[in-house]
Amino acid sequence: MSRALPPLRLLTVFEAVLRHGGVRPASAELNVSQPAVSQALRQLEAHLGATLLDRSTRPAGLTEAGRLLHRATAEGLGLIAEAIEDIERLNAGVGPSATVACSVGFATYWLMPRLAGFYDRNPDMAINVMTTQQGAPGLAAGVDIAIRYGDGKWNDGVVTPLFDERIDPVCSPALAARLAEAGGGLEAATLIHVNVEDGRWTPWGAYLRRAGLPAAGRRQGLHFTNYVQATQAALAGQGVMLGWRSITGDLVREGRLEHAMDATVVPEDAFYLVAADRPRSPAAVAAATAWLAAEADRPEA
Repeated sequence: MSRALPPLRLLTVFEAVLRHGGVRPASAELNVSQPAVSQALRQLEAHLGATLLDRSTRPAGLTEAGRLLHRATAEGLGLIAEAIEDIERLNAGVGPSATVACSVGFATYWLMPRLAGFYDRNPDMAINVMTTQQGAPGLAAGVDIAIRYGDGKWNDGVVTPLFDERIDPVCSPALAARLAEAGGGLEAATLIHVNVEDGRWTPWGAYLRRAGLPAAGRRQGLHFTNYVQATQAALAGQGVMLGWRSITGDLVREGRLEHAMDATVVPEDAFYLVAADRPRSPAAVAAATAWLAAEADRPEA
């Protein structure tokens, strides 16, 4: 190395201040006084011979040097923390693992029911599942694979297509029979809505326009904040929901839900696997990636 690294405690203080957005919460986490935190920041700047914080703003912002160090520090400390976790697993006799981040709906209805197949093939490996509300989780520290719904144009990892989505109105078999007796339309149906901020997910209005169908459903409808709740309502016969392949595909094949009508819409976005460039356990990530791709390629997936 061209010059000595600063003491690790100074880098830890710097990272904590930026992660918490201020000296006070960082001092509480580190269990030291606020003046001690401020002094550590000045010592770090003196060691580097560069100003890291622009103190002319409130709150203080990062200088260009600060941004460079923050990016490296966050990544470096994250890798150290991950290495410690790996050592603890090694000491405990636990095999290699991969952490997969995905939405709650994808985890509940697509990934978890298939995991037994991975363990049958890889008994000495583990897949840890981290759920998020959004459909495009990031590759944060500790995440090896992100399952994302979107256009696939990401550059933070190795992108592999999984499968296209399909959208069909679905409901319980009993409700499907009643709708068929009433003429097969959705005019009198109770529509189940999922209110999400992610604009990639198609709501009822957009679906009906793309399918060339007239406005439908009772005025009130049922509203939920995630697809797990909406799916449970559909299974209970409370209304018709927009069934996505990743969420309701298996339930339709099992006969627990049925297509309320034959009007499939294929959105432009799809599901992709994004693997970290430098995974903690390359063997586990390679095995998980290959297995996920193979599962997604199955005709019934």
